[in-house]
Amino acid sequence: MTNLGVYGCRLALKEHTLRKGADMKRPAFLLAALLFTGVRGQPQTPAPVTLIQTIPMPGVPVGPYTDHLAVDLKGHRLFTTPQAYHSVQVFDLSTGNLLHEIGSLGNAHAVAYNADLDRICVVDGEPGLVRCFDGRDYHALQIVKLRQNADSMTSDPPAKFMYVVNGGEEAHQGFSFISVIDTSSLKDVADIGLETAVPEQMALEEKGMRLYVDFADKSQVGVVDSQKRTVVATWSITKGKRPIAIVLDEAHHRLLVGCRNTDMQGSIVVFDTQTGNETGSFPVGGWVDYLGFDPPTGRLYATCGTGYLYVYQQRDPDHYDLVGKAETAVMAKTGLLVPELHRVFVSVPHIGGTPAKVLVFETK
Repeated sequence: MTNLGVYGCRLALKEHTLRKGADMKRPAFLLAALLFTGVRGQPQTPAPVTLIQTIPMPGVPVGPYTDHLAVDLKGHRLFTTPQAYHSVQVFDLSTGNLLHEIGSLGNAHAVAYNADLDRICVVDGEPGLVRCFDGRDYHALQIVKLRQNADSMTSDPPAKFMYVVNGGEEAHQGFSFISVIDTSSLKDVADIGLETAVPEQMALEEKGMRLYVDFADKSQVGVVDSQKRTVVATWSITKGKRPIAIVLDEAHHRLLVGCRNTDMQGSIVVFDTQTGNETGSFPVGGWVDYLGFDPPTGRLYATCGTGYLYVYQQRDPDHYDLVGKAETAVMAKTGLLVPELHRVFVSVPHIGGTPAKVLVFETK
């Protein structure tokens, strides 16, 4: 661990106040706790991943957040969202070289690449926009206006739709929406109402019609019929609090939900999607923000702001064993599993003496 010291901690805490959104409701002393309570630097079971590359994110100022990542497999590009830099940075996956910066953004939360159309779409949170760019020369194509606090996004390439959560708490509303965007016309074609002020991440079935979304303020999972475009069920979470991350094990009809029970500890709750019942749970670090599941290996990857990439092995659909965890960095909470490359990417913000970067781990 790099010890940031008192000065670095103060810088990080100051920057913590700059980001609007649901995370702002969490105590700012998290960063100080991570630095001075000894949760880092302890002997750990070696993780079944290997750090093989570090990609610097140049020019990113001090700030405790980076958000979601995306890749262009054919074009060998990695898209990152350093929020303190108000941009999307594009890197060559092989060399780690910076290829382009999409700047002048408010607060980039999510980025998606559409290979069929060679198009990049960015969720710009504070102004409530989805900004779309040409994948060849990055020129602006179109802006889709949503609501303030647009955040997470997921895509359904066969149906040519994107789903974006927006509205809610930061829009001064007790409710929110999932907006359905036609990826061909770049039009908002429907809004699905949600009875939550803090919608978080989503998981979409590939073989079914369900879309799952975390209701962080209510500790619930909302179940959406993507054809009828309405919420058909809500499942209460009793084995965790404040659900954030989410991923499907569709073959076994299981949904895994990463919860931030406290700033320092979390849990991953398992749901049977056929019954809506909780079937298990297991511990994870604090500030979990991303879950990636690899069906062929049964491996689950979880990135946590407490500074580790956790790796679990599926024992059966309801039980997972921790097989190791790799050290990352303070507030490196967002990641991306790319099974085609046998890689996990972990985004690290610029805090104190630790510059912004992407850690690239090879899976085994």
